[in-house]
Amino acid sequence: MGTAHTVAVFGAYGHTGRFVVAQLRDRGFVPVASGRDLDKLRALAASEPGLDIRPASVDDPASLDRALAGAAAVINCAGPFAVTAAPVIEAALRAGIPYVDVAAEIEANLDTFTHFADRARAAGAVIVPAMAFYGGLGDLLATAAMGDWTTADEAHIAYGLDGWHPTAGTRAAGDVSRSRRGGRRVRYAGGRLEYRDDAAPTEKWAFPDPMGTRTVIGEFTMADVVTIPSHLSVPEVRTYMTTEAARDLAAPDTPAPAAVDESGRSAQTFLVDVVVRSNGTERRAVASGQDIYAVTAPLAVEAVHRILTGRTRTVGVASAGAIFDAPDFLGALSDRISVELPR
Repeated sequence: MGTAHTVAVFGAYGHTGRFVVAQLRDRGFVPVASGRDLDKLRALAASEPGLDIRPASVDDPASLDRALAGAAAVINCAGPFAVTAAPVIEAALRAGIPYVDVAAEIEANLDTFTHFADRARAAGAVIVPAMAFYGGLGDLLATAAMGDWTTADEAHIAYGLDGWHPTAGTRAAGDVSRSRRGGRRVRYAGGRLEYRDDAAPTEKWAFPDPMGTRTVIGEFTMADVVTIPSHLSVPEVRTYMTTEAARDLAAPDTPAPAAVDESGRSAQTFLVDVVVRSNGTERRAVASGQDIYAVTAPLAVEAVHRILTGRTRTVGVASAGAIFDAPDFLGALSDRISVELPR
């Protein structure tokens, strides 16, 4: 399916990057591993025979150009994306190739839409930020749930994680985001982002069985508040997180994910429950699976596959739900994600 297509992976030796490299190979693409740490690239190549490695740094445009030379697309897995997204996007625009990233950082995704929308549209380029568990999956589910609705009153995305062992990259990206917003929290209400100093509310969320009702942090805001409003007319977008996962993320001593199978996945399970409401009517879409980092790889690689085969709906900077057929896209991931959509 990806025969003869070379795809550069920036941040290939990171936790998510390794999953992406493996997924590209499984799909028949030829991955090129890039990043600033040559020793880590060499270690990755030792475990992936025949892997082409090309060191590059975001503060060295020429090195990025060399890393992307001959590639059909680039997937950026290197956070914090507040630092890496813009330089890698610029390199992709110079190379004339599509750009996909897995950014969960709200501010970094906003920057991508703000700074590159006009240029990318004018160039006919494709830039898909947040093509990951956070931002991408929720957007696809919300878009599928909307169906033939052109507007909705509200969208709710509840993350039912049984726990969360964050990677070093997740922690670093979170630190950058908190710094950029001065320690405040953020929510999307009334058609805009609001920055608040009060504590996020705690409430109950009735997840589908077998998870059932759980205590969640309300307004535990993720990248969905950027991706969903970028193309859907929904003035209220709220995201929620199970308290167990929120506590794990906040604790400084929570260990990184540990592999429990040959693919490198952790034992973590997830259930994403999306509810959209309009004029008193409710529609629901649900996805479940294992390991939020591992499942990001098929999301990003499927996106690249569809871009390169012309299965897209627009150009420019676009979220997953805007550029792809959401139900069809989710169906293509049935071996990794179980999905229930409105009939």
